[in-house]
Amino acid sequence: MLALLVGLLYLVSGRSVRSQDATGSRFVCNAIPPGAEPGCGYGASVNRVQSSSPVEDELRNTIIQLRETILQQKETIVSQQGTIKELNSKLARCEAAADEMAQGKSRGQGSRRKEYGKNTMGDLPRDPSETIDQLGKTMQSLKGRLENLEQQSLRLPSSNVSAGGVSALTPLPPELRQLLRERLGALETQLLRKVAELEEEKSQLYNETAAHRQRTESALNALMERITELEKSNNAFKSPEDFKVSFPLRTNYLYGRIKKSLPEMYAFTVCMWLKSSASPGIGTPFSYGVPGQANEIVLIEWGNNPIELLVNDKVAQLPLSVSDGRWHHICITWTTRDGFWEAYQDGERLGTGDNLAPWHPIKPGGVIILGQEQDIVGGRFDATQAFVGELSQFNMWDRVLRPVDIIGLANCSAYMPGNVVPWVDANVEVFGGASKAALEICEDRAFNS
Repeated sequence: MLALLVGLLYLVSGRSVRSQDATGSRFVCNAIPPGAEPGCGYGASVNRVQSSSPVEDELRNTIIQLRETILQQKETIVSQQGTIKELNSKLARCEAAADEMAQGKSRGQGSRRKEYGKNTMGDLPRDPSETIDQLGKTMQSLKGRLENLEQQSLRLPSSNVSAGGVSALTPLPPELRQLLRERLGALETQLLRKVAELEEEKSQLYNETAAHRQRTESALNALMERITELEKSNNAFKSPEDFKVSFPLRTNYLYGRIKKSLPEMYAFTVCMWLKSSASPGIGTPFSYGVPGQANEIVLIEWGNNPIELLVNDKVAQLPLSVSDGRWHHICITWTTRDGFWEAYQDGERLGTGDNLAPWHPIKPGGVIILGQEQDIVGGRFDATQAFVGELSQFNMWDRVLRPVDIIGLANCSAYMPGNVVPWVDANVEVFGGASKAALEICEDRAFNS
């Protein structure tokens, strides 16, 4: 190529030959072949131009082809630079999205939703599944564009313009092709990693959403049940204490539970209304169990035995009889001093005794169960010891009531709820088929008598 250009310039800028015409002297520049004697004469200038015109045409065509080749190469390079810039821009967007999503994870679920709403990458959709599809399409598009560039570089024609074998067009440089491959490979790796992260985040979001939905539904169901319970309670009972709990069968799964527990006590009085005709024995109207002692306080009539009071698993037999199918008012008092106890039925004291777990304090933090005797705290009931009948006005005090107070409760002339456990609808839960019903005990007792 260099020799060809030198010869062309030499021919075009050949030495001048002086010529004269009739009017005067002037210099005329003519092209001479390389190696010719400057002094040698040649024919007329017109003839010389005509004889050299094929060479000049060939050289002119060669120059035009070279110029076109350079322009095409320049356009190809510019296009490939634009492609590289676009790939870098996509890669920068992916990295920016990765940073935004990493920040979004540390803000919790609410902020994560905001980050999705912002759409920080211009070409990423808000939904994770749409994001994955869009990234896949982008990757395929970039692959296709690189393949097109490679095919175009392979299709570029090559031609020899002279005997020197100079090529008019050359293929895409290997360095640029390798650079494009490396860029695309790095982008593909990052896209695959981003897809995996989005899939994992989508799975986590789904699990969190499902768990949150389940917790919400459970809370709503519990709230609805509580509202229904309160509505029934408000509709059924004129006042919170005017109700009874019924235990129709002798099973190990019907029971009630008092929500309140007991403090440490050195004396107590427990009173209730009972109605039962079960035989043999009415069962267990109530029991109080604490960790390490399931029989902390128990009132039970089991089999053919008389009604018994247990304190700290120590037993005292009570001279009470309530299995005639009528309502009876029962009160039991106990004090840790000498273990002294009293038993009242319908306002009358029928028996007393002492040495029942003397100097033993009633332990706090246990569970009060209505209708069952506990073998472990709050459970493991025995059907043979279950209470069969109805129970109402279960109240408990942390002191020994006076006989006059107990008489007032029995004949309905006084209302004195327990200061430790009051008989209130909200404090009593029923399970396994035990039920609550409205009852004004004094009116019902007067009607039946």
